[in-house]
Amino acid sequence: MKIAILGTGNLGYSIAVGLLTQDNFKVKNLYLTKRNTEALDSWNKLPNVKISTDNKKAVRFSDVVIIAVQPNQLPGVLEEIKDLVNPKRHTIISVVTGRVISDIENALGSNVAVIRAMPNTAISVGQSMTCLSANLLGTKNIDFAKIIFDSIGKTMCIEEKLMQSATVICASGIAFWMRLIRATAQGAVQLGFHAAEAQELAVQTCLGAASLLVKSGNHPEQEIDKVTTPSGCTIEGLNEMEHQGLSSSLIKGLVTSFEKISQI
Repeated sequence: MKIAILGTGNLGYSIAVGLLTQDNFKVKNLYLTKRNTEALDSWNKLPNVKISTDNKKAVRFSDVVIIAVQPNQLPGVLEEIKDLVNPKRHTIISVVTGRVISDIENALGSNVAVIRAMPNTAISVGQSMTCLSANLLGTKNIDFAKIIFDSIGKTMCIEEKLMQSATVICASGIAFWMRLIRATAQGAVQLGFHAAEAQELAVQTCLGAASLLVKSGNHPEQEIDKVTTPSGCTIEGLNEMEHQGLSSSLIKGLVTSFEKISQI
């Protein structure tokens, strides 16, 4: 498989790492493009990786084109490569925030296979939750996109109309969970722990809670029931948090974030 990543910034870099560590398929050639390629110099040592500033060349010698540029750069990149995209050969995968499939179809043609992917910043540590949607032709190659993004986390195929909701839950959600972890750490400091200790306790406990759900497949309330005892301190704390609007505040925050992204 010949793959090009146009715009190898932080996100494109993480995708490239995932591709090269993937056992499910072999990358014959990987073209990485960037305006300033100095940060990618170390990749030149790999025999199947080519570094370039030339997007056209990368597309010409690739079957799958992953576009990872900034949203305002997308129209220019599409205009640059449109004459080189072969509908019978190329699949376009876009990770460009906020750009819909029709934006790409309008530039390249509706007969091109297009897949839209929305990863989050946890992609840098191989733990992204990536949502995928595609046009009709793109659905034929969606399994390949899943292989790529499963190598750097987990994937879920959704309708494109849900992409903005997914952005709030998964992309903005990283910030929401960070704030919850920070609040837990602040509480730990108030209860007597030093800041570094407090953060370690909060982070590992959060990781443990998520791991319990992943491995058990249980509903969160089932795991909560295992921790709470009659008249115990856990249920006392949970009830106080709910009295103060914990769940309501989270839901309102998600809805408010969605309303904002819908305006944008």
